[in-house]
Amino acid sequence: MTTQTTPRSPGRQTTADDGDVARFQAIADEWWDATGKFRPLHRINPVRIAFIRDRVAAHFGLDSGAARPLRGLSLLDIGCGGGILAEPLARLGAKVTGIDAGEKNVAVARLHAEQMGLDIDYRHVLPEDLADLGRTFDVVLNMEVVEHVADLDAFLAASADMVRPGGCMVVTTLNRTLKSLMLAKIGAEYVLRWLPPGTHDWRKFVRPSELVRGLAGHGVEVTHLEGMVFNPLSDTWRLDAHDLDVNYLAFAAKG
Repeated sequence: MTTQTTPRSPGRQTTADDGDVARFQAIADEWWDATGKFRPLHRINPVRIAFIRDRVAAHFGLDSGAARPLRGLSLLDIGCGGGILAEPLARLGAKVTGIDAGEKNVAVARLHAEQMGLDIDYRHVLPEDLADLGRTFDVVLNMEVVEHVADLDAFLAASADMVRPGGCMVVTTLNRTLKSLMLAKIGAEYVLRWLPPGTHDWRKFVRPSELVRGLAGHGVEVTHLEGMVFNPLSDTWRLDAHDLDVNYLAFAAKG
Protein backbone atom coordinates (compact mmCIF):
# COMPACT_ATOMS: atom_id res chain seq x y z
CA MET A 1 0.00 0.00 0.00
CA THR A 2 1.36 3.41 -1.01
CA THR A 3 1.44 6.13 1.63
CA GLN A 4 2.46 9.74 1.43
CA THR A 5 2.33 12.85 3.54
CA THR A 6 2.45 16.24 1.87
CA PRO A 7 2.63 19.40 4.03
CA ARG A 8 0.67 22.52 3.23
CA SER A 9 2.22 25.03 0.91
CA PRO A 10 3.69 27.79 3.10
CA GLY A 11 1.89 31.12 2.97
CA ARG A 12 -0.88 29.80 0.74
CA GLN A 13 -4.61 30.20 1.29
CA THR A 14 -5.92 26.81 2.39
CA THR A 15 -9.27 25.15 1.86
CA ALA A 16 -8.97 23.37 5.22
CA ASP A 17 -10.99 24.65 8.17
CA ASP A 18 -8.61 24.10 11.09
CA GLY A 19 -11.45 23.90 13.60
CA ASP A 20 -13.24 21.17 11.69
CA VAL A 21 -10.00 19.28 11.06
CA ALA A 22 -9.22 19.31 14.79
CA ARG A 23 -12.78 18.26 15.66
CA PHE A 24 -12.62 15.14 13.48
CA GLN A 25 -9.05 14.33 14.50
CA ALA A 26 -10.14 14.29 18.14
CA ILE A 27 -12.49 11.37 17.48
CA ALA A 28 -10.45 9.64 14.74
CA ASP A 29 -10.08 6.45 16.79
CA GLU A 30 -13.83 5.91 16.45
CA TRP A 31 -14.02 5.84 12.65
CA TRP A 32 -14.64 2.09 12.47
CA ASP A 33 -17.02 1.88 15.43
CA ALA A 34 -20.39 1.53 13.71
CA THR A 35 -22.20 2.31 16.98
CA GLY A 36 -20.06 5.33 17.95
CA LYS A 37 -19.81 8.94 16.87
CA PHE A 38 -19.60 8.01 13.18
CA ARG A 39 -22.70 5.82 13.29
CA PRO A 40 -24.67 8.17 10.97
CA LEU A 41 -22.05 7.75 8.23
CA HIS A 42 -22.06 3.98 8.64
CA ARG A 43 -25.86 4.00 8.36
CA ILE A 44 -25.90 6.03 5.12
CA ASN A 45 -22.97 4.15 3.58
CA PRO A 46 -25.09 1.54 1.73
CA VAL A 47 -27.08 4.30 0.03
CA ARG A 48 -23.96 6.27 -0.86
CA ILE A 49 -22.17 3.20 -2.24
CA ALA A 50 -25.17 2.15 -4.36
CA PHE A 51 -25.51 5.66 -5.81
CA ILE A 52 -21.81 5.86 -6.66
CA ARG A 53 -21.73 2.35 -8.14
CA ASP A 54 -24.81 2.78 -10.30
CA ARG A 55 -24.15 6.34 -11.53
CA VAL A 56 -20.46 5.80 -12.22
CA ALA A 57 -21.08 2.49 -13.97
CA ALA A 58 -23.75 4.07 -16.18
CA HIS A 59 -21.46 7.01 -16.99
CA PHE A 60 -18.64 4.74 -18.17
CA GLY A 61 -20.89 2.08 -19.75
CA LEU A 62 -20.02 -0.58 -17.16
CA ASP A 63 -22.17 -3.34 -15.65
CA SER A 64 -23.26 -2.19 -12.19
CA GLY A 65 -24.31 -5.76 -11.37
CA ALA A 66 -20.84 -7.21 -11.92
CA ALA A 67 -18.82 -8.47 -8.96
CA ARG A 68 -16.29 -5.63 -9.40
CA PRO A 69 -18.18 -3.04 -11.46
CA LEU A 70 -15.64 -0.24 -10.93
CA ARG A 71 -12.66 -2.32 -12.00
CA GLY A 72 -10.07 -0.30 -13.89
CA LEU A 73 -11.33 3.11 -12.74
CA SER A 74 -9.12 5.49 -10.77
CA LEU A 75 -11.03 7.09 -7.90
CA LEU A 76 -10.13 9.91 -5.51
CA ASP A 77 -11.95 10.12 -2.16
CA ILE A 78 -11.44 13.67 -0.84
CA GLY A 79 -11.91 13.93 2.92
CA CYS A 80 -11.64 10.16 3.23
CA GLY A 81 -11.60 10.15 7.04
CA GLY A 82 -10.89 6.69 8.35
CA GLY A 83 -11.64 5.03 5.01
CA ILE A 84 -15.17 3.77 5.62
CA LEU A 85 -16.16 4.63 2.04
CA ALA A 86 -12.80 4.09 0.35
CA GLU A 87 -12.60 0.44 1.42
CA PRO A 88 -15.91 -0.79 -0.05
CA LEU A 89 -15.18 1.10 -3.28
CA ALA A 90 -11.79 -0.62 -3.50
CA ARG A 91 -13.61 -3.93 -3.09
CA LEU A 92 -15.81 -2.92 -6.03
CA GLY A 93 -12.67 -2.80 -8.15
CA ALA A 94 -11.70 0.88 -8.15
CA LYS A 95 -8.07 1.92 -7.75
CA VAL A 96 -8.63 4.24 -4.79
CA THR A 97 -6.63 7.20 -3.54
CA GLY A 98 -7.89 8.71 -0.29
CA ILE A 99 -6.81 12.11 1.00
CA ASP A 100 -7.63 13.98 4.19
CA ALA A 101 -6.54 17.18 5.94
CA GLY A 102 -6.29 15.28 9.24
CA GLU A 103 -3.09 13.30 9.68
CA LYS A 104 -4.60 11.09 12.38
CA ASN A 105 -7.56 10.23 10.14
CA VAL A 106 -5.15 9.08 7.44
CA ALA A 107 -3.19 6.98 9.94
CA VAL A 108 -6.38 5.23 11.03
CA ALA A 109 -7.37 4.61 7.41
CA ARG A 110 -3.96 3.22 6.49
CA LEU A 111 -3.87 0.83 9.43
CA HIS A 112 -7.36 -0.51 8.80
CA ALA A 113 -6.72 -1.01 5.07
CA GLU A 114 -3.54 -2.94 5.89
CA GLN A 115 -5.48 -5.14 8.31
CA MET A 116 -8.07 -5.79 5.58
CA GLY A 117 -5.42 -6.54 2.95
CA LEU A 118 -6.54 -3.67 0.72
CA ASP A 119 -4.19 -1.64 -1.49
CA ILE A 120 -5.37 1.96 -1.05
CA ASP A 121 -3.15 4.99 -1.60
CA TYR A 122 -3.79 7.18 1.46
CA ARG A 123 -2.23 10.62 1.65
CA HIS A 124 -2.24 13.44 4.19
CA VAL A 125 -2.59 16.20 1.64
CA LEU A 126 -5.01 18.99 0.72
CA PRO A 127 -6.83 18.79 -2.62
CA GLU A 128 -5.25 21.99 -3.93
CA ASP A 129 -1.77 20.59 -3.29
CA LEU A 130 -2.56 17.27 -4.98
CA ALA A 131 -4.07 19.15 -7.93
CA ASP A 132 -0.83 21.12 -8.24
CA LEU A 133 0.93 17.81 -8.91
CA GLY A 134 -1.21 17.37 -12.03
CA ARG A 135 -3.04 14.29 -10.78
CA THR A 136 -6.34 13.43 -12.47
CA PHE A 137 -8.85 10.65 -11.84
CA ASP A 138 -11.80 9.00 -13.54
CA VAL A 139 -13.94 9.65 -10.46
CA VAL A 140 -13.62 12.29 -7.73
CA LEU A 141 -15.71 12.00 -4.56
CA ASN A 142 -16.61 14.81 -2.16
CA MET A 143 -18.74 13.03 0.41
CA GLU A 144 -19.92 15.03 3.44
CA VAL A 145 -16.97 17.37 3.07
CA VAL A 146 -17.95 20.56 1.18
CA GLU A 147 -19.85 21.82 4.24
CA HIS A 148 -16.63 21.63 6.27
CA VAL A 149 -14.18 23.58 4.09
CA ALA A 150 -12.87 27.11 4.60
CA ASP A 151 -13.15 28.26 0.98
CA LEU A 152 -15.85 26.46 -1.00
CA ASP A 153 -14.99 27.87 -4.43
CA ALA A 154 -11.28 27.11 -4.07
CA PHE A 155 -12.16 23.62 -2.91
CA LEU A 156 -14.48 23.00 -5.87
CA ALA A 157 -11.85 24.39 -8.24
CA ALA A 158 -9.17 22.02 -6.96
CA SER A 159 -11.59 19.08 -7.01
CA ALA A 160 -12.73 19.85 -10.56
CA ASP A 161 -9.12 20.14 -11.73
CA MET A 162 -8.58 16.51 -10.70
CA VAL A 163 -11.50 15.14 -12.74
CA ARG A 164 -10.06 14.00 -16.04
CA PRO A 165 -11.85 15.02 -19.24
CA GLY A 166 -14.78 12.64 -19.61
CA GLY A 167 -14.63 11.81 -15.91
CA CYS A 168 -17.17 12.45 -13.18
CA MET A 169 -17.67 13.70 -9.65
CA VAL A 170 -20.04 12.65 -6.86
CA VAL A 171 -20.93 15.02 -4.03
CA THR A 172 -23.02 14.47 -0.92
CA THR A 173 -23.78 17.34 1.41
CA LEU A 174 -26.46 19.14 3.42
CA ASN A 175 -28.92 21.67 2.03
CA ARG A 176 -29.18 25.02 3.79
CA THR A 177 -32.88 25.05 4.68
CA LEU A 178 -34.91 25.59 7.82
CA LYS A 179 -35.67 21.86 7.77
CA SER A 180 -31.97 20.97 7.74
CA LEU A 181 -31.34 23.40 10.60
CA MET A 182 -34.00 21.65 12.69
CA LEU A 183 -33.11 18.07 11.74
CA ALA A 184 -29.42 17.90 10.74
CA LYS A 185 -28.13 20.51 13.18
CA ILE A 186 -30.37 20.89 16.23
CA GLY A 187 -32.01 17.46 16.07
CA ALA A 188 -28.96 15.35 15.18
CA GLU A 189 -26.49 17.13 17.48
CA TYR A 190 -28.47 18.37 20.47
CA VAL A 191 -31.65 16.26 20.67
CA LEU A 192 -30.81 12.79 19.33
CA ARG A 193 -27.07 13.12 20.04
CA TRP A 194 -26.20 11.29 16.83
CA LEU A 195 -23.28 13.69 16.34
CA PRO A 196 -21.06 15.61 18.75
CA PRO A 197 -22.38 19.17 19.28
CA GLY A 198 -20.60 21.58 16.98
CA THR A 199 -20.03 19.03 14.20
CA HIS A 200 -21.81 21.25 11.67
CA ASP A 201 -22.16 24.95 11.03
CA TRP A 202 -25.55 25.39 9.36
CA ARG A 203 -24.33 28.57 7.66
CA LYS A 204 -21.87 26.45 5.66
CA PHE A 205 -24.52 24.05 4.34
CA VAL A 206 -24.69 24.25 0.54
CA ARG A 207 -27.87 24.69 -1.48
CA PRO A 208 -28.11 22.57 -4.65
CA SER A 209 -28.26 25.71 -6.78
CA GLU A 210 -25.01 26.94 -5.22
CA LEU A 211 -23.30 23.60 -5.83
CA VAL A 212 -24.50 23.48 -9.45
CA ARG A 213 -23.24 27.03 -10.14
CA GLY A 214 -19.99 26.44 -8.30
CA LEU A 215 -19.12 23.30 -10.25
CA ALA A 216 -20.26 24.75 -13.58
CA GLY A 217 -17.81 27.60 -13.08
CA HIS A 218 -15.02 25.01 -13.11
CA GLY A 219 -16.18 22.96 -16.08
CA VAL A 220 -18.14 20.25 -14.26
CA GLU A 221 -21.87 19.89 -14.97
CA VAL A 222 -24.31 18.43 -12.45
CA THR A 223 -26.56 16.00 -14.32
CA HIS A 224 -28.44 14.36 -11.45
CA LEU A 225 -29.60 15.35 -7.96
CA GLU A 226 -31.18 12.99 -5.46
CA GLY A 227 -32.14 13.32 -1.82
CA MET A 228 -31.29 10.95 1.03
CA VAL A 229 -34.17 10.52 3.45
CA PHE A 230 -34.11 8.88 6.88
CA ASN A 231 -36.85 6.51 8.05
CA PRO A 232 -36.83 6.58 11.88
CA LEU A 233 -39.09 3.52 12.15
CA SER A 234 -36.70 1.22 10.26
CA ASP A 235 -33.51 3.20 11.08
CA THR A 236 -32.62 3.17 7.39
CA TRP A 237 -31.90 5.67 4.63
CA ARG A 238 -33.31 5.70 1.11
CA LEU A 239 -32.96 7.76 -2.04
CA ASP A 240 -35.74 10.20 -2.89
CA ALA A 241 -35.47 12.33 -6.02
CA HIS A 242 -38.24 14.63 -4.75
CA ASP A 243 -36.78 15.50 -1.34
CA LEU A 244 -33.53 17.48 -1.34
CA ASP A 245 -34.43 19.41 1.79
CA VAL A 246 -31.76 17.96 4.10
CA ASN A 247 -29.23 15.44 2.71
CA TYR A 248 -28.67 15.18 -1.01
CA LEU A 249 -26.34 13.65 -3.58
CA ALA A 250 -25.15 15.17 -6.84
CA PHE A 251 -23.63 13.45 -9.86
CA ALA A 252 -21.62 15.64 -12.21
CA ALA A 253 -19.62 15.10 -15.40
CA LYS A 254 -16.69 16.85 -17.03
CA GLY A 255 -16.72 17.28 -20.78
